Amino acid sequence: MRSLFRLQLVALLLFAGTVSAQKVTYSEPERDDYKTTEFEILGKIGGNILVYKADRGDYNISVYDNAMQLKDRVKYDFLPKKLITVDFVGYANKALMIYQFQRRDVVYSFCARINPDGQFDKAPIMVDSTHIGNYTKDNKVYSVEVSEDKSRIMVYKINQDKEDNHVFYTFLYDSAFALVNNSRLSLPMESKKSFLSNFNLTNEGDLVFTKLERTTNRDYILNGNLVLKRPTIDSFEVVPFELKNVMLDEVKMKLDNPDKQVLITAFYYKQKRGNVEGLYINRMDYANRKLMMEKISPFSNELKGSARGESSTAAAFNDYFIRKIVNTSDNGFLLTAESYYTSSRYQPWNRWNYLYGGGYPYGGGWGGYSPYYSPYSGYYNPMYWNDQQGTRYHYDNVAVLSYNADGELSWSNFVNKEQFDDGADLYLSYMLVNVGSELRFLFNTLDRRNYVLTENAIGPDGKINRMPTLRNLDKGFIWMPRYGKQIGARTVVIPTIYRNYICFAKIEF
Repeated sequence: MRSLFRLQLVALLLFAGTVSAQKVTYSEPERDDYKTTEFEILGKIGGNILVYKADRGDYNISVYDNAMQLKDRVKYDFLPKKLITVDFVGYANKALMIYQFQRRDVVYSFCARINPDGQFDKAPIMVDSTHIGNYTKDNKVYSVEVSEDKSRIMVYKINQDKEDNHVFYTFLYDSAFALVNNSRLSLPMESKKSFLSNFNLTNEGDLVFTKLERTTNRDYILNGNLVLKRPTIDSFEVVPFELKNVMLDEVKMKLDNPDKQVLITAFYYKQKRGNVEGLYINRMDYANRKLMMEKISPFSNELKGSARGESSTAAAFNDYFIRKIVNTSDNGFLLTAESYYTSSRYQPWNRWNYLYGGGYPYGGGWGGYSPYYSPYSGYYNPMYWNDQQGTRYHYDNVAVLSYNADGELSWSNFVNKEQFDDGADLYLSYMLVNVGSELRFLFNTLDRRNYVLTENAIGPDGKINRMPTLRNLDKGFIWMPRYGKQIGARTVVIPTIYRNYICFAKIEF
């Protein structure tokens, strides 16, 4: 009997080891892939893993096999020397590359199809062109939105030459990049304090976004609207929020395509420059343009006590920012918020001037820049993240909050971490991986002055499991988790730095 028990125990341990094990495979450094190289992971296309790379007008697609061995490096020397933006849409057997560039005083938008070998298999298709005059700054004109199932793609531009009226030009395509509909329509902008954000595209091709009104000094959101543009209708539908005696922080949106609903969330305040009090929740039926739920959910003192770190209980969530929203099967949602702040000898920082203090193309006019508005959309570009101002970046704990269908908090927990770096934050923050049965958080921790990739898992009950250190973590590789991409049900590709070169590592859970 004792021998049988031992046999069962050994089998159980072997099974547990198999379940928790991860396989890590690294690519070899490529000669031209320096730390300054821009990149985007396209995903797994036809059995190959494709990565786009750009460096000072040199554009390439690296094609890796399943073992992360380089099969080919395809050079796109026929592209213009300077691309303004590049967006990719990956499918099982192809990828679409939507790019824009400027030639003289005209900005062009094109789309090309890439096969699993990284080659353009057809001539690029021109989407549209825009005459922008003699502007050399802020020349991004076009933006791209992709539906969750990738069946609809929208390329659009917004002319905000007149402050009180924005003119939209939309081009809706299917997954074969065949034109479904194009529209020209106007959206009145009644206030100079209004701005647009949270652009999303539904699986049916509805363009959904928010039109918000901030305070004069851009600290808070006072009023808001959900705006919808139906696929074949040249007009907007506007559904107002019903805010009552609260002011909102940065607004985040999440689509629920199966139920044709949209979830809008934000931290809220009760007074100017006050503390974060809780979560604002707004759920709308976008198919029927119906407000289903709008409420505020205050954070309890117990929850604030768990979040506060070195802050007071009242100010516990003042450094937290909403990062991810995940829809759950019970019509609820799970939200993650990360503690983030910076410190510097040269410039004081707070969340209010961070959110709306600059860099957003509000308002119009032809006074020295292109009047075409585009929401920020980008891939890894180290120039965005490095500074020379002696700034220290801090990325600390992650709050994980689960809400039911009624907007009530079901459970909460925290992924505990303490990260900081000077001058850049390339190795900080985390990657969220959904493996179906649980969520995995991947992030770096410092161990003897070296970054070590760490994994925490959280199940449907909210319990956090601090996983063992990942195996096969070769020394010398520094991970950049938040730039990673999930390419399969249990597979991710994450960029790493090795001796000042960009490499890529595949993790199979």
